[in-house]
Amino acid sequence: MAAPQLAELTWEDARALADAGAAAILPVGALEAHGPHLPLNTDVVIAEAMARAAAERFVAVSGRPAVVLPSVVYTPAGFAAGFPGTMTVPAEALSALLEGVAASLAHHRFAMLAIANAHLDPAHLAAVDTAVERIRAARTIPVVFPNLVRRRLADRLTDEFRSGACHAGRFEGSIVLAERPDLVRESVRRSLAPNAVSLSEAIRAGASSFEEAGGPAAYFGAPAEATAEEGRRSIATLGELLDEAMRAELADA
Repeated sequence: MAAPQLAELTWEDARALADAGAAAILPVGALEAHGPHLPLNTDVVIAEAMARAAAERFVAVSGRPAVVLPSVVYTPAGFAAGFPGTMTVPAEALSALLEGVAASLAHHRFAMLAIANAHLDPAHLAAVDTAVERIRAARTIPVVFPNLVRRRLADRLTDEFRSGACHAGRFEGSIVLAERPDLVRESVRRSLAPNAVSLSEAIRAGASSFEEAGGPAAYFGAPAEATAEEGRRSIATLGELLDEAMRAELADA
């Protein structure tokens, strides 16, 4: 059964979930360029799929309820800032937003905040880390943030993801094909040549934009190799990673 969406509930529904010890899952994505074939909200699509998969697994395994919050879509996205449609906000704005969400959840006695993040811009990740550190230091509410760039988590994802050449490539394209095929420019996707440049290595070398990193069309990886079947497998794995972090946090609380 799909987890309820907080925005679709009444306040009494929300109170009942909180009273039952529900975990709240926050999808975090971005509005940024994802090649000429994927939508600007690709990271949002992925984060929402991760949140739903985690919620379903969490409820089934733990027996506790979960609720999915409305997605965060405005965030630091400086690497894609040169491409029209990309929206980027200051890092502190995102940190403050996440802290505010945590405080609201704590006020209403939800059990925890779980961040389902699919945006890997370095400034964004730093802002989320800052918020999580502050939430934990203040003991606002139990919070988890599985950072997918950490090796122990990345090793459970696809070869392309581990390579770092995975922005709007096979990994992300597969998930969008599984979730929202109507948003994929399919003829364009199939025509794109692979871009084997590792975005993560380019970032470590000092690149500060997709263009500098070697992605003039805002994609890295192999878009033409994406499949919905692979996307469904990746969604299941993302859900497992978040669910495991959630249950471990509650076990330690």
